[in-house]
Amino acid sequence: PAAFNPEKAGDVNKTVVIELTGDNGGTWTVKVAGGKCAVDAGAADAADLTITMAADDYLAMRRGELQAMNAFMQGKIKLQGDMGLAMKFDGWFS
Repeated sequence: PAAFNPEKAGDVNKTVVIELTGDNGGTWTVKVAGGKCAVDAGAADAADLTITMAADDYLAMRRGELQAMNAFMQGKIKLQGDMGLAMKFDGWFS
């Protein structure tokens, strides 16, 4: 949540589940609503979007070594749900 930028997110109410596979993997729920972001361990019962990828690829994205679109095109990211949200989600975090 520290990297969350409420101005970029705007007035949204969305739930995203992130499933990271492999070493140091796990499942987290990111809830963005009312200009705030909360992260909880585990998967929400209902999500607008579920993102599944290897933990190593996620870390590479955070370090700027892997672009999200390239990872998706290479099959490194699997998306289920609101594809439009997938395009916006990463931009909500600086």
